[in-house]
Amino acid sequence: MSETKHNWTKDEILEIYNTPLMELLYQAASIHREHHDPNTVQVSTLLSIKTGGCPEDCGYCPQAARYHTNVEGNDLMTVQQVKAQALRAKSSGSSRVCMGAAWRNVKDGAEFDQVLEMVRTINKLEMEVCCTLGMITENQAHRLAEAGLYAYNHNLDSSEEYYKKVISTRGYQDRLDTIGNVRKTNVTVCSGGIIGMGENIEDRAGMLVALSTLNPQPESVPINALVAVEGTPLEEQKPISIWEMIRMVATARIVMPETQVRLSAGRTEMSREGQAMCFFAGANSIFAGDKLLTTPNPDVSEDMELFKMLGLNPQKPFIKKMQPESVEASASQYQALGEKPKWTRPEHKIERNEEAKQKGKVLK
Repeated sequence: MSETKHNWTKDEILEIYNTPLMELLYQAASIHREHHDPNTVQVSTLLSIKTGGCPEDCGYCPQAARYHTNVEGNDLMTVQQVKAQALRAKSSGSSRVCMGAAWRNVKDGAEFDQVLEMVRTINKLEMEVCCTLGMITENQAHRLAEAGLYAYNHNLDSSEEYYKKVISTRGYQDRLDTIGNVRKTNVTVCSGGIIGMGENIEDRAGMLVALSTLNPQPESVPINALVAVEGTPLEEQKPISIWEMIRMVATARIVMPETQVRLSAGRTEMSREGQAMCFFAGANSIFAGDKLLTTPNPDVSEDMELFKMLGLNPQKPFIKKMQPESVEASASQYQALGEKPKWTRPEHKIERNEEAKQKGKVLK
């Protein structure tokens, strides 16, 4: 079995990305079979537990409060609501529930305590639990781990260079620091990015350099195709081609052989044949359900029909890592510290973000 390399360069990754397609597919599929069951795909359900009102200016995101996108915000869901959704997801074939909250960063208090109880509840259903809550401190990461969290998602989004053209309200290093805080626990890391935001191939390679040189590499890497939402700064971006997605998946598989590469946002624009080629190229995880936070996604019945057609099986939970134990709040070793970390706010001006913000003010 080939060893995992942690010192990939941008030139090396570009050479892989630009390999003639049939050769690229052969290399990626061969590596995939070395490290994974090619007929098994991990199925996750993404649940928005708190929607809208985010203070960030991410150019792709319809949940940013400063843009006018017709996203209906909601307060934090209850534990019982989340449990009901998790049971529904489990009955549909999902092995993981990923809970997303439109927060800049986690703040100690009643809402975070409620999220911790959600983690305990889903873990007791014998499902993997993932959270994406924004930036977190080391102590907050330990509290999530104690509750039974399986994975924490914090995407890098793009290369460090192009990131500055999409987001001005948080720094790239803060994202890396959050991943570092998660790595100080037994929680696995889920981190990927988005293609189709106007970046070039060098930026895509740069993102893969940032992810693949982490040691250890992320256990899960979502590859999202931008879903351009009206009202966001990126509303006029044209959809990427399926060939770009296939190349990105194949390249990610080669440079991160043990990682689960997830087809995430943008699957509604992909044909069944295109998705099949992505699975062949090394994708072995998807998000199921009719919505990814606020954007459309194929219905789970369509996915199960595709699985049947291709002879694929949903992965059972806790195959890659043992189920964590949930420590009750009353027995927790880690308590709220009332931290107020100084996450950076670069606040440089991104012209298209400013234009969308002003347009949003008028429409509101």
